[in-house]
Amino acid sequence: MRTPAQWFAMYAVSHQNILNKKIHFVCVPVIYYSIIGLLMAIPNQILKETLRINLPIVENWAAIVAFIVLLFYLQLSLKIFIRMLLFTALCMGLNHWLGSIANNLHVSSTLFVVAWIGQFYGHKIEGRKPSFLEDLQFLLIGPAWVFEKIF
Repeated sequence: MRTPAQWFAMYAVSHQNILNKKIHFVCVPVIYYSIIGLLMAIPNQILKETLRINLPIVENWAAIVAFIVLLFYLQLSLKIFIRMLLFTALCMGLNHWLGSIANNLHVSSTLFVVAWIGQFYGHKIEGRKPSFLEDLQFLLIGPAWVFEKIF
């Protein structure tokens, strides 16, 4: 098991260019937000029929996936877990609100695609492949790295 410092150091190797970093500071949180929105766009009935559980906590796929993802962050550190818990709650709240005024599926899919285009453009500038091509866990390290840099 790697420490947060080891994960962040490995992630930073392909994020040295200042423009690529700035792109990541915007695009990584947007991707995280949009994934939550995409998961929240799946009708609740499909979830309840799939899991055959009718509990309030099992309100949507985003809550289930967030729970699993937050366990990953908790094993890294309490500080990372708290940051990501707060950001996840913010994303869920904003997506819930957005779903009441717009088609969340369309908005989230558009944000997801545009943010990934930004990410790959940043890596083109950087001249290095994205870290997640080496290890998929870097998809979860990216948001934690961004918040580590911000705070």
